[in-house]
Amino acid sequence: MTAATLYDALRESHELQRALLRKLLRSKPGAEQRIDLFTVVRHELAAHEAAEERYLYVPMMMHDGGLSASRHALHEHHQIDELIEDLQALDPAGSAWIETAKALSKKVHHHLREEETKFFQVSGKLLSDSSKQKLAGQYRRDYQRMHRMLAAGR
Repeated sequence: MTAATLYDALRESHELQRALLRKLLRSKPGAEQRIDLFTVVRHELAAHEAAEERYLYVPMMMHDGGLSASRHALHEHHQIDELIEDLQALDPAGSAWIETAKALSKKVHHHLREEETKFFQVSGKLLSDSSKQKLAGQYRRDYQRMHRMLAAGR
C-alpha cells in the first residue's frame, strides 16, 4: 500500500513497531526467536528513525514553530538508541535483558503516542499538503533503503 501522506507512511511503521515489540516481550528467554526478533526490531527502529528524521524532523526544523517539537522527538530517538545499545550488551536469557526490553517498549510506545497526538498536529499546520505527499515518497524510499542496508550489514 502506498501512503497518501507522510503521516500515513509513518503510522504504518508505528503499527509494525508496536506489533514487533509485543512479540519481543512475549519471546522466551534465550530462544533463537528472541534474538531474531530483536534484530528485526532493531532494524525497524533504525530504518524508521533515520527516514523520519530526514523527512519529517528536518523539514519541521525549518519552521520556528517546529523547532521545539523536533528537538524533543530527536532526544527521544536518542534515548531509544541507547536502550537498544544496552540490550545488545546484555544476555538475552537474563532478567536484566527483559527489563530493559520492557523499558524500550515503554519508551517507544510513549514516543509514538506523543508523535501521533501532538507532533503530527504541529507539523500538519506547518507543512503544505503537497509537501506532505512529496515527503511521503521520500520517507518511504529512504526507509526501504535503510532496511536493505541494515539487512546487508546485520
